[in-house]
Amino acid sequence: MFIQTEATPNPATLKFLPGRDVLEGEPRDFRTADAAAISPLGASLFEVQGVTGVFLGSDFISVTKDDADWAHIKPAILGAIMEHFMSGKPILSDGPAAAASDDDEFYDESESETVEVIKELLATRVRPAVAMDGGDITFKGYKQGTVFLHMQGACSGCPSSTATLKHGIENLLRHFVPGVTGVEEV
Repeated sequence: MFIQTEATPNPATLKFLPGRDVLEGEPRDFRTADAAAISPLGASLFEVQGVTGVFLGSDFISVTKDDADWAHIKPAILGAIMEHFMSGKPILSDGPAAAASDDDEFYDESESETVEVIKELLATRVRPAVAMDGGDITFKGYKQGTVFLHMQGACSGCPSSTATLKHGIENLLRHFVPGVTGVEEV
């Protein structure tokens, strides 16, 4: 098994490409070992000293580190990924905690059409671009012209995330969606 690695705009995050599907459905972002307990792969990656975040995308895994040196922890991360795929274990364990939820979205029902347009633009224009950088951006809410987004994977804590939000996503949404006045990270 050959696993490619790619740098991301976030120097604390590397993107690992195992050459096969990783996760069907919505991506998953784990910021603690406890949260990753629902994923055998995520849990094994958190066992590597220095790992502080694991993001599972459709065909990639982004791993975020603390101040550890990539040269020291990258071999252990590659080993954990390879071992997981060779074991045949599932990416996510079965159970209620394994299901992703959109229950924490907030917006006024009278603005549901606007929210659908925002979600469509995010899905077709924004998320594919940020996935190439090892991350994801999800809709969390819309209130008084402001779109609230959650940054995950390499996007979370990235030095260029503010520029991505303000100059990229905000300009796109303001152009295509009347009423959008700003974008904020939650």
